Amino acid sequence: MTKVFNGRSATEEYMSTHSLTFSTPEMTLRKFALWLGEQVNLAGTGQGPRLLLYLEEKGGKKDSELAPDTDDSFRPSGAVTDMYKGAESSMPTEETAPQLTPLNRETLEPEGKFCISCGNKLKINARFCTKCGSAQS
Repeated sequence: MTKVFNGRSATEEYMSTHSLTFSTPEMTLRKFALWLGEQVNLAGTGQGPRLLLYLEEKGGKKDSELAPDTDDSFRPSGAVTDMYKGAESSMPTEETAPQLTPLNRETLEPEGKFCISCGNKLKINARFCTKCGSAQS
């Protein structure tokens, strides 16, 4: 009989026993892979990698039952399960492109100031006037 890795069961156990706070997807995946490789006690055979705990016999199941789950709907698990009780996931709908507004140079630059002697417009951090040369305080 062929054995198949039950990834869903492994990820659900990992996610329910580990905090993912301040973790990037790459870091989470690395930690999950290391977790699967940790040596644990196996029933009747001594020690081995945790991955072996999630191998299941293929016999009696149709190939369609063994296909990976590709459903992208949100199903809260682990630490956030209670936070999302009763929340239903919806499949992403076709999104429309955001409306872009042309940028105005004046809105991008910080407000300027004016020379205390001649009133010439200056940059906000100017120490001297570019027109009359007087020191700005």
